[in-house]
Amino acid sequence: MSAAHGRRERPEPPEPLPAPTVDAHTHLDACGCVDAADVTAAMDRAAAVGVTRAVTIADDLAAARWAVQAAHWDDRVAAAVALHPTRTAALTEDDHAEIERLARDPRVVAVGETGLDYYWDHSPPQAQQESFRRHIDLAKRIGKPLMIHDRDAHDDVLRILAEEGAPADVIFHCFSGDAEMARRCADAGYLMSFAGPVTFRNARALQEAAAGVPEDLLLVETDAPFLTPHPHRGRAGEPYVLPWTVRGLAALRGVSAERIAESAGRNAERVFRLGELPTVVRSDAPGAEGARSA
Repeated sequence: MSAAHGRRERPEPPEPLPAPTVDAHTHLDACGCVDAADVTAAMDRAAAVGVTRAVTIADDLAAARWAVQAAHWDDRVAAAVALHPTRTAALTEDDHAEIERLARDPRVVAVGETGLDYYWDHSPPQAQQESFRRHIDLAKRIGKPLMIHDRDAHDDVLRILAEEGAPADVIFHCFSGDAEMARRCADAGYLMSFAGPVTFRNARALQEAAAGVPEDLLLVETDAPFLTPHPHRGRAGEPYVLPWTVRGLAALRGVSAERIAESAGRNAERVFRLGELPTVVRSDAPGAEGARSA
């Protein structure tokens, strides 16, 4: 993902949430963040509307190196690292070894995003499935949650999780299934994270799924800069846009935005063990500058 990626400028900030919450999945590098000052500024914008923490996600090795750096620049940021299914066509043993090294960093809170993507024809299904199995094994060996990318591959994702034995905590990032898929995930104890598409007017099946997810399995995310929620669909996102998704979910479920913010934040704190993260030097401290690794 490029930092610019040609998207329109970001929308004005939403009304602040009535309770703090956590952005469970964002891509701060793709949002245009390059160094510690950028990360601090993005998280300051998020905090101003009640989004007090964020997990920044990697999809390739360069992004993984950068995400770990970012998690060491600002206490409000944690990282997740993996090799995205669309990047699995030519992986080497060295690639997997470096992901494991990075995943063991104390400020990395999940292995992800990994999984299967049958929408884009970038990597053969067999290569994706082999990489997915290796990421499942890694998550179990290091005792961290598994964050799943699942696009047009529900049955195979669930099958492989069952065959390999799922880690203790599994998160379906940007959940895209229907109510039946949500029920299957809930029966297995998997968390489901909802992004901007749940607010889209043509997302009836997804909205029906979101309405029935058990509260203790619910997370919220931006997947920024992508999938910015209604009414700013198509514009560039950042963690600060999350309140629109929170309010959309609240309306679907017939509860207050405060309740969604609190429960999703509590679930994120629990599954990512955010309270156990080591404290880092703030990005405005001397020597905290940096840039994305090549």
